[in-house]
Amino acid sequence: MLASVYVALRCLHFVAIMLSFGIVLYGAWWAIPSLRRLMMQRFLPVLRGALLINAFSATLMLMLQGGLMGNGWPDVVQPDIWLAVLETRFGSVWLWQILLTWTALLVAVIRPARLAPLLLILCVAQFMLMAGVGHAAMREGIMGVLQRSNHAIHLLCAGAWFGGLLPFLYCLRLAQGHWRSPAIHTMMRYSRYGHVAVAGVVLSGIANAWLVQGQLIADSGYGQLLLVKCALVALMVAIALVNRYVLVPRMTAERQRVQMLFLRTTQLEIILGALVLASVSLFATWEPF
Repeated sequence: MLASVYVALRCLHFVAIMLSFGIVLYGAWWAIPSLRRLMMQRFLPVLRGALLINAFSATLMLMLQGGLMGNGWPDVVQPDIWLAVLETRFGSVWLWQILLTWTALLVAVIRPARLAPLLLILCVAQFMLMAGVGHAAMREGIMGVLQRSNHAIHLLCAGAWFGGLLPFLYCLRLAQGHWRSPAIHTMMRYSRYGHVAVAGVVLSGIANAWLVQGQLIADSGYGQLLLVKCALVALMVAIALVNRYVLVPRMTAERQRVQMLFLRTTQLEIILGALVLASVSLFATWEPF
């Protein structure tokens, strides 16, 4: 039960940070300048909610790690156990992760003038720290640096792709009204950078599998679930390619019908992305061999 709750918290943490990252990417860079303020205003409640989940899940994960290392649920609420966890490699890294999550939430509440760029920096820093725990931290020396760097790239690309889908749906709706021109340009920018993000996810994912297992497929539960993840990602890639190279060229001729189909396929892509994060949250707690 404790392990299951930890996996669920890990999944929530992934979803929250990636959604936050996608929103602030639009607010700081991807959206056309004339649309950035509107998008940040529209998504500010969602952003604050995601950052709140992000902060609480990060904090609770440290507490649950104490229970997993100790004697179960009673140790989850023991400050002495928390201090013991902080002395481990995981704890020393995760303490900074917790500080960054609460800092990001505070920034979102205060709303400084350059909200999106500040949150973008904080989200990137969190991805880099997340690459310093788990299987990515299994090696030392130069190979360890390469493995953690590759995993950080994997997380950043995944966050840009998956996290950008919800703002993309909003742009799709804006494209039907007064904001049509800037919304279309913003979607085109997401599509262009999305090619890089998708390629980054696939290539860094292959490298991750090789660095962790020494091969892409292992005869183990870890390897089998990794294959499930790969299949889900392949479906996401197929949907993204259909959207870009089949539906977009038909947008002018069959506008209403194609836009509705575009909406449904993007929603399916979000569901598949959530399933990918759920599978990652599970097998990341397993031994890879």
